[in-house]
Amino acid sequence: MSLNRSEQITYDYLHANPDELRHWQDAVRAAARQRPDVHAAATTLEHDLWSYFLERAAVVEPFRSAVRHQGPTRTSMKNLAELLLRLWAPTPLKPVTPDRAHR
Repeated sequence: MSLNRSEQITYDYLHANPDELRHWQDAVRAAARQRPDVHAAATTLEHDLWSYFLERAAVVEPFRSAVRHQGPTRTSMKNLAELLLRLWAPTPLKPVTPDRAHR
């Protein structure tokens, strides 16, 4: 999966800052619990990640430079949201049905 520049900056920043990483791991798991549909969870996270990107841009490099370079124009964070869900949210187990139990 390829990430755009804004997504990559965010991903790298999270991995360089353990407190931020833990916060987002919890947020991703909570979104997955609240919205069992992966697409709905990704949409929610995508909006939250963009808000986070803008909030960080006010105070932290490299976000600040990115916004200075590209402007505050909305950038998709959908690929990052989907990646984080795959990495950090537990995959739901399929229920065992009687016909599957005997296989």
